[in-house]
Amino acid sequence: MKLSQFNYELPEECIALYPSENRDESRLLVVNRKTGQFEHRIFKEIINYFDDQDVFVFNNTKVFPARLYGNKEKTGAKIEVFLLRELNQDQRLWDVLVDPARKIRIGNKLYFGEDDALVAEVIDNTTSRGRTLRFLFDGPHDEFKKTLYSLGETPLPRYITTRREVTPEDAVRYQTIFAKHEGAVAAPTAGLHFSRELLKRCEIKGINFAEITLHVGLGNFRPVDVEDLTKHKMDSEQILIPEEAANIVNKAKDGHHKVCAIGTTVMRTLESSVSTYGYLKPFDGWTNKFIFPPYDFSVANTMVSNFHLPQSTLMMMVAAYAGYDLLMEAYREAMKEGYKFGAYGDAMLIL
Repeated sequence: MKLSQFNYELPEECIALYPSENRDESRLLVVNRKTGQFEHRIFKEIINYFDDQDVFVFNNTKVFPARLYGNKEKTGAKIEVFLLRELNQDQRLWDVLVDPARKIRIGNKLYFGEDDALVAEVIDNTTSRGRTLRFLFDGPHDEFKKTLYSLGETPLPRYITTRREVTPEDAVRYQTIFAKHEGAVAAPTAGLHFSRELLKRCEIKGINFAEITLHVGLGNFRPVDVEDLTKHKMDSEQILIPEEAANIVNKAKDGHHKVCAIGTTVMRTLESSVSTYGYLKPFDGWTNKFIFPPYDFSVANTMVSNFHLPQSTLMMMVAAYAGYDLLMEAYREAMKEGYKFGAYGDAMLIL
């Protein structure tokens, strides 16, 4: 398939700038792959489509405040620094993106916070926009992290921050309620729709939960700039599939129960560690798997996803799962019915 096939016109008013008032009261478009039928629901009604011993697989990664604003030494020019990952605790080394990139050179110092609470030195230019920073901080690592995060901002997507300010509420709402392991620079958005009340109701119904971790990096959102999708390379992201999660999923498969991937990050993780017989294998490492049509899925037989922006790798994966034609029809239906798109938008359940 070609990149241009995933382009569609998305009116600005279809993009959600804020989350729904209550997590589980966003809208839910139910898409049936067998019949091609659509149903319009409220998200908490998802429970009606699952039974005792079915499984929801969640990504329990935790978003950290990755966006910093600082000033360059001497000129005082404003610089945005987007933290990607910590490379070395002892040396306070971080892999980052800087904007505007052209103004930053190796050896430059950057100052953050009031009274220059934190200073960083550029020690490497890794890509056109990427850099390695060494933060100059004498205290213990916990204190450094606390200072760094106090200066950071919730890393909402650009298509939101160009239209509104980031608020304190975003620190709560741009995080799933089951977030545990810090390391993501973007939320696994399909999981944002689950409230504690909904999880409790699912538990009472006998639905089992399996937790995996994929630390969402910017690779998920890096634009595809090649028309031939086979030539696109995904950035690697760290994943963990514990033995317990693999056992829960495989037991459901053996019992012919539903295994529902809550979001594209879960689906990528599950498909990154599969046996030749279609069973999930425990794994601790990295994945750069890029899923686009056509693709045969091995583990999950249902999926929850938000409505993704045009030409995104997220949309391509959902098209591989739902079927390209059905997905495009579902997106048209969603726009016609006023569903909201993007990270804070509404959801689809693909059966």
